[in-house]
Amino acid sequence: MVTWRRSTSWLSSASRCSLGGAVGGEAKVTPELDPAAAPAPAQQDEEGGEEEEGDEERWSRLLPELLTEIMRRVDAGAERWPHRRDVVVCACVCRRWRDAAVSVVRPPVECGRITFPSSLRQPGPTDAPMHCFIRRDKKNSTFSLHLSLTQALTDKGKFLLAARRFRQGAHTEYIISYDYDDLHPGSSKYVGKLRSDFLGTKFVIYDNQAPYDGAKPLRSRSSRRFASKQISPQVLDGNFEVGQVTYKFNFLKSRGPRRMQCSIQCPVSQGNASDPSKEKTPAPSSLLDLKNKAPRWHEHLQCWCLNFHGRVTVASVKNFQLVATAGSGGPWGVGDEETVILQFGKIEDDAFTMDYRQPLSAFQAFAICLTSFGTKLACE
Repeated sequence: MVTWRRSTSWLSSASRCSLGGAVGGEAKVTPELDPAAAPAPAQQDEEGGEEEEGDEERWSRLLPELLTEIMRRVDAGAERWPHRRDVVVCACVCRRWRDAAVSVVRPPVECGRITFPSSLRQPGPTDAPMHCFIRRDKKNSTFSLHLSLTQALTDKGKFLLAARRFRQGAHTEYIISYDYDDLHPGSSKYVGKLRSDFLGTKFVIYDNQAPYDGAKPLRSRSSRRFASKQISPQVLDGNFEVGQVTYKFNFLKSRGPRRMQCSIQCPVSQGNASDPSKEKTPAPSSLLDLKNKAPRWHEHLQCWCLNFHGRVTVASVKNFQLVATAGSGGPWGVGDEETVILQFGKIEDDAFTMDYRQPLSAFQAFAICLTSFGTKLACE
């Protein structure tokens, strides 16, 4: 990376002489210089500024072939975070560098990497799942999604999204944001929300961006105050319904795992990596139907079991794996019921792994996993 240095040649002889007298500690009289003999500091300041602007302009005028090669090498040498931030820094130099980054950096479905915030709305990789984990803060009713940086189940991780649970009358809402400290629907960091019914068995996922052309947003409604202490702020226009999650009732109250079904709007095709400062026209979308993979009963252990391939270590009613229903995953090549599209499971008291793949995005997978938190008396 280039280190920018501010030139100090603008210091005039008059200023140096004055500084020397002050340092000496004696009441020396500094001779007044002829203005014509030395340029004024302000004038040379401007010259220094012009020099810096010239340097930046030279960087922006690199040959397209050379600039593209630079971006390719930076992208290839930054497989994981925190080194991945070098790609983001290059995209912030100027418009031409941003365009070069957009043309080189591929979306997660192709490269399996998350680079820009817009990548959180793009489908995950095709060949292998994206490994993430969720941390829960019970005291503040907040949840944070992190990208795993190592093969360990939990590490420092790269922060991706945050959510906070609110009570809105008889309903529960999760506000999802890019910023952990700014979880408000009116914020520029607002991504979407998750809203449940009275029983906590049916959830609707809303996105603040249209999933397809012609989508109609949810009308805003003022919050109503009930006995609950936590009240969600007023939700603004721009919430588009992009999915539903339903937990089936357990009428017989028999002991067994939860049963859930999901219907999610997913893009059928995806272009190149999107510009972090511009939103492109939404890709055509189709409805993806998911269901939880049925666990098997282990006679020796006397419990229900699923193979999480070492990614889940603690038994919990929240653990699940989602697969596409028959005939639903055709447009994305995930029609078989053995391909796990999303899996979620407990590894510590307040830590859970979340692994997702195409056609789900990180935002959609995070919203689905949030539905697993909370008591569901009608389902257990």
